[in-house]
Amino acid sequence: MHATRTAHALFRRTLLAAASVAVGAVFILPKPAMTVPSFAAQTGQACQACHVGGFGPQLTPFGRDFKLRGYTMRIGRFTPPVSAMVVASFTNTKHDQGSPPADGFGVNNNFALDQASVFLAGGIGNHVGGFVQTTYNGIDKTFTWDNMDLRLVNTGQIGGKDLVYGLTLNNNPTVQDVWNTTPAWGFPYTTSSLAPTPASTPLIDGALAQSVLGLSAYAWVDSKLYLEAGAYSTPASGTLRWLGSDPYSPGDIQGVAPYGRVAYQRPLAGGTLEVGAFLLKANLWPGRDRSTGLTDKYTDIGLDASWIKTLASNDTLTFNTRYVHEKQSLNGTCALGLADGSIVGVTLPDCADSTLNEVRADASYYWHNKVGATVGAFSIDGSQNPTQYAGNLLLKPNSSGLTFQLDGTPFGDGKSKLGPHVNLRVGVQYTAYLSFNGSRLNYDGAGANAADNNTLRIFTWVAF
Repeated sequence: MHATRTAHALFRRTLLAAASVAVGAVFILPKPAMTVPSFAAQTGQACQACHVGGFGPQLTPFGRDFKLRGYTMRIGRFTPPVSAMVVASFTNTKHDQGSPPADGFGVNNNFALDQASVFLAGGIGNHVGGFVQTTYNGIDKTFTWDNMDLRLVNTGQIGGKDLVYGLTLNNNPTVQDVWNTTPAWGFPYTTSSLAPTPASTPLIDGALAQSVLGLSAYAWVDSKLYLEAGAYSTPASGTLRWLGSDPYSPGDIQGVAPYGRVAYQRPLAGGTLEVGAFLLKANLWPGRDRSTGLTDKYTDIGLDASWIKTLASNDTLTFNTRYVHEKQSLNGTCALGLADGSIVGVTLPDCADSTLNEVRADASYYWHNKVGATVGAFSIDGSQNPTQYAGNLLLKPNSSGLTFQLDGTPFGDGKSKLGPHVNLRVGVQYTAYLSFNGSRLNYDGAGANAADNNTLRIFTWVAF
């Protein structure tokens, strides 16, 4: 037990030391480095070179390679390593929500500044690069640290094949990934917390974002095979509060949470195909409460695939999909409920054990890499659990639907009159629910139907 605590403490100290060095290195960049406009300035490339449709976050094969090589490619001259973005939207649901989704907003037809972010993004020489994002949340009226990906990279050969290898220090499992199949960068690429969403998703779908710190080693072999292995730990509660994150949700990782990723990429039908798998295993003290001696255990196993093709007309086709199976044993949460009397008439196994399955897929077509249409489908289902899903009539987490998006990016080619690194996307997004929190009709037992949550969202996304 003492050895385990010592190893855990050593891992945390290593993460914090690496974070301090890496963040410090990015702040003293002599030359910057990609997905945000400061990356475009550094590479001398228009946003279209790295991004499908000329706007992030969906990456082209060139953009993937740039990220895997540590955001270090540059044209030689100094460019400022700072960028910013603003997202604003109007959200309408088919029926009014039961209560305002956030303080200061109505039950429907809400205009909002969803977020405003500042990025410090760049690289040092050929071996160090990354980005750190700080965000003002216009819904909660709070500042917080946001996505971070800092890299130490090198190149070489293995078995006569080119090799890129390195370390990534990040704060959101899958934010380091380059294929738009994993949760951090999956479609839809912009959303609002004012819109209703299903109550249940796998842990890897963002529940740990900005509440953990992880270090992974990775290798990119012959621009075909990707291998990654690492682990995540939870910073101290005071550190997370200082960074603007909730230190109690979803909880504190016991020891470390292992993460692994494998992907294979190759040409197919004139485009680029990727197939892969990923794994996250985490034991959490729910709400940092250790009083029961029991943790919540999650095992997420995922499979994914993507395909991208650029036509001779410069039109672009993409397809992305993933499947995640999650096994849950929420012993800690259930023991706390049994202890305080909030859960009655059930045993611990009946309360704790369940599974979730998530399937997502999206396909897009971008005309001249400026005007795009995307359709996405999603399905979440799982085992029946009378305690976890007590608010659902069928006692299941099942939700499914379709998301449609039309968007335009007029300046992805770098020809804005406001400057080559000012970019803009405007779009219309519609989500239609086929089932919601358990069923299609009367899912809450009070007459609410899945389609009541159908959401129209009109958004503007500016980067500079």
